[in-house]
Amino acid sequence: MLLVACLSAVEDARAEDPVTRIRLLPPGPGNPRNSEGDFIELKDGRILFVYTHFDDGGGDHSGAHLAGRFSSDGGLTWTDEDIVVLPNEGQQNVMSVSLLRLVGGRIALFYLRKNSLADCRPYLRTSADEGKTWSEPRAVIDDEVGYYVMNNDRAVQLSTGRLVAPVALHNLPRYEKPDWAGTVMCYLSDDEGTSWRRSKDQLVGKSPAGGRVTLQEPGVVELTDGRLMMFCRTTSGCQYVSFSKDGAEHWSAFEPSKIISPCSPASIERIPTTGDLLLVWNNHENVDAAHRGKRTPYNVAVSRDEGRTWENTKTLEDDPNGWYCYTAVHFTADHVLLGHCAGDRRTGGLSTTQITRFPVKWLCEEGVRTVSPPDPGKGG
Repeated sequence: MLLVACLSAVEDARAEDPVTRIRLLPPGPGNPRNSEGDFIELKDGRILFVYTHFDDGGGDHSGAHLAGRFSSDGGLTWTDEDIVVLPNEGQQNVMSVSLLRLVGGRIALFYLRKNSLADCRPYLRTSADEGKTWSEPRAVIDDEVGYYVMNNDRAVQLSTGRLVAPVALHNLPRYEKPDWAGTVMCYLSDDEGTSWRRSKDQLVGKSPAGGRVTLQEPGVVELTDGRLMMFCRTTSGCQYVSFSKDGAEHWSAFEPSKIISPCSPASIERIPTTGDLLLVWNNHENVDAAHRGKRTPYNVAVSRDEGRTWENTKTLEDDPNGWYCYTAVHFTADHVLLGHCAGDRRTGGLSTTQITRFPVKWLCEEGVRTVSPPDPGKGG
């Protein structure tokens, strides 16, 4: 009877809160930060999560390599030990992974190779054996060496097969100092990453009044009418958006969106089973003073009209000291996986990676709000 009562209590708890939170990668001795990852489903059904494993400091320029963990049950549990996916080949680090299944069947691994403030560029390797081995690296950007940022889970493959790598340029040798307000562009490939070219347009942000607007960490999502929407974090209180009608060659001027947020990256991806768009971001609409300017709370919403409006906003986390950002999104048959930073800003906001898992159907339930402390245990 006691066992039945315990199982019933667990089932009731799951019914009240369908969100599973796994503190997968807390920092430890010799490993001060784990962050910026992405997922890929392997042909044997396992999910591989590749992330940035720092080993000589927790800063963005500290030494790091790419490491991986596996799940065999749709993201509920994960292996306890890392595999080394890619040793550090940069003068500073390798970080910010994007993983794609290419049309031809290979897995594409995008990552930043960071050498200095004068040379940070995305590179691509591919695997024909499900991640066991990887090809030699190919630079996505070789036309003009500089400091380019492409976040994790940002490279996309369009319905045409074209690969799009959205980047923000912040430094070139001719600059007197880095321009952290950024110039946004895309690099494009129509041969599965063998060759790349820069988009025809490179955009600098302007406010409605004509002043300079910071544009950083761009992302791209394909809309059902064939257009692309690009979104960027800003210091202007919301995400800015731009649109392309020709596969990322040309872009409209960036304009403010209704996605209210601090200077923190958002993620927008299409839900395969519903066709709706999923938004993951720090919702600062009517936020209280404790959260203002911070990467908290952590929210999800859906759009049924291709990003014009967002509904069913839900709060996953709202610790005022939490730091929730750099999200990777992955869809299983009926669940969503989010791999994201979930540290404490007072001790290292980017130091801990959490896996958050919830049913797709829960996104469509109205009036649902869930917040609870992360599971202190680790997957395995």
